[in-house]
Amino acid sequence: MEWQDLPWSKQLAMGLETPAALLRFVGLSPDNFDTQQAHQAFKTRVPHSFAARIQKNNPYDPLLKQVLALDSEMQDAPGYHNDPLKEQAEANPIPGVLHKYQGRLLLMLSGSCAINCRYCFRRHFPYHENRLSPHHLGAALAYIQKESALSEIILSGGDPLMLKDTLLSPILKALEEISHIKRVRIHTRLPVVLPARITPELIQLLSPTRLHTVMVLHINHAQECNDELAQALLPLKHAGIPLLNQSVLLKGVNDTLEALVTLSERLFEMGVLPYYLHLLDQVKGAQGFEVPQDQAKTLYHGLQTALPGYLVPKCVREVPGVLHKVGMFA
Repeated sequence: MEWQDLPWSKQLAMGLETPAALLRFVGLSPDNFDTQQAHQAFKTRVPHSFAARIQKNNPYDPLLKQVLALDSEMQDAPGYHNDPLKEQAEANPIPGVLHKYQGRLLLMLSGSCAINCRYCFRRHFPYHENRLSPHHLGAALAYIQKESALSEIILSGGDPLMLKDTLLSPILKALEEISHIKRVRIHTRLPVVLPARITPELIQLLSPTRLHTVMVLHINHAQECNDELAQALLPLKHAGIPLLNQSVLLKGVNDTLEALVTLSERLFEMGVLPYYLHLLDQVKGAQGFEVPQDQAKTLYHGLQTALPGYLVPKCVREVPGVLHKVGMFA
């Protein structure tokens, strides 16, 4: 049976889990790449659905660059740290909770993702200390109940849609019973890299609730937006769930005006509104993706000229201790 015919959990289990397997899948020789140190430090994980969108025999493909472990990641770089946003030190009051924004709180439902992006700002996050066991989940819900200024819960991780629906359902029901919570925002890359995750059961779970549900996807390049993804998103749109997208500006991936304009246009064709364009968080291992700030500014002003305002994502940087994303280049 081909991977396309399998349910999402089986597709997840049979993903590519070594640099060599990934490189062979896209027609490249593993002998031409130094990968093992980086792979051991942050494991390779790529579903076949995403790997199939990588251009064959192209070592510079923008999707491949996002997921291929390279030993150059292991070099030290000034200003790059394991916890660039000081989440562990300043915003993790109890296991499974990140409280760093006014009126909003992140609930860390999972410590894993369907795909391991090499620029991930939480690649060093201590998920083993933040597992939401039944006890910790109860404590997290009690914390949310006590913090009456909260109006929105952001389901994060890792990726919250790594949870099966049977585990996700009671959490959503518990949040619905907390009167001051108005919205649930789901930050996820799973529908992008594993479109089969959008099942009728998930749509049914997200739809009949008093809470306003918003889904924020993570797409960096228009090449990720294939027909499989577009079709998978249709039921979410029909269910009235707003779809937003956040991207990270990445060297060698989307650091051209053409790439950014094409991405915004393709997102809108799929019913997804461009939301944020993040400048890179300086996490150790991701230094090869940094785009100089002057270049970022030029690109952003180019976007403002080339696109109508509603297709221009807000360019932001996250600054530790600031209670909101910091807008750039207004």
